[in-house]
Amino acid sequence: MLITLELPIFGSMKPNKKTIILATLLPIQILLVKYLSQKTEFIEQYYSNGIYPYISRFFRFILGWIPFSVGDLIGLVLLSMFVFETYKLIKNRFSNLLKKSIQLIAFLSIIYFCFYLFWGLNYFREPLAKKLNLKHSKYSTEQLVVTTNFFLEKLNALQQNITGNDTIKVSVPYSNTEIYKKVPNAFQNLSTDYTVLSYPNPAVKNSLVSLFQSYNGTSGYLNPITGEAQVNRMIPKTGLPSTSCHEVAHQIGWSAENEANFIGFLACIYSDDIYFQYSGYRMAVRYCIREIRKRDKELHKEFWYKINKGIRKELKDNYEFWKQYENPIEPYLKKGYNSYLKANNQTKGIESYSYVVDLLIAYREQNNL
Repeated sequence: MLITLELPIFGSMKPNKKTIILATLLPIQILLVKYLSQKTEFIEQYYSNGIYPYISRFFRFILGWIPFSVGDLIGLVLLSMFVFETYKLIKNRFSNLLKKSIQLIAFLSIIYFCFYLFWGLNYFREPLAKKLNLKHSKYSTEQLVVTTNFFLEKLNALQQNITGNDTIKVSVPYSNTEIYKKVPNAFQNLSTDYTVLSYPNPAVKNSLVSLFQSYNGTSGYLNPITGEAQVNRMIPKTGLPSTSCHEVAHQIGWSAENEANFIGFLACIYSDDIYFQYSGYRMAVRYCIREIRKRDKELHKEFWYKINKGIRKELKDNYEFWKQYENPIEPYLKKGYNSYLKANNQTKGIESYSYVVDLLIAYREQNNL
């Protein structure tokens, strides 16, 4: 229906009124979303804890059983049609530019509506820290050091337990599908303590565009239209559990990247599986170490050598994996994503991911760990 909209501007045929109305609705929707973004309590009560859980479960229920990513497939089809329509426009020397432009705006109006109705309004909900009673605030270097030491001890112990030798890299013995099947168990355990983080009707899948994700430097994403959690199937397996749980956090309504990181961490350490626990603490240590590096490079060096040699080897392999996909276009893609995050209530853009350290420190202190 969306692609067949026609708007004859030239000739004797009258313009398609539905297309014009849809195009006109786009700026109105933008203003409405801007207004709703200031109504945090309203969003929390009537959307995030109101209609969104039903919308989310519905899409996961009807699409979760399908072994491939329906959202990726739809996206590829739409991209192909866009390229074809652009080719025709150029071939016809832009003779119907006005008509096609209005059709495009009408289509974007529908996408915009679906994005915010099906998921996007969660960007404006109340903070996760408030829901979990975490004292989320600025932290000192001392607090950062204590927290990093705690998580690092956990990570080193898990690596030693898995390999039996602190110089051997952890190798996850599961397939991607097996990892995805273990994600619901992690969230089931987590929901016993945090009921707001329950996860019915799972839908975690390999992305059909994993190679593209590798080149743009992303490990996964949530398709906001179909509600599927898409994971880059090419990333190193040690990061796959935490990435999968991160995307599930988005699925259940937590849009902010730092909050999704924190929920991903929690789900992993609540899992019964030792490889999930390793992946969770691995993520926590990496973010904490990065923050230490920003504050004190000498201290960062000290912490780096506290990490078991086997873990350092694995982290180096992870670095080399992403290094091979670096390209001139990636920085521009990240700038675009950075602008997208800033437009959706994450003022620090991509840096928002690192704000998980605030939550990790608050969690450790709340639980006297």
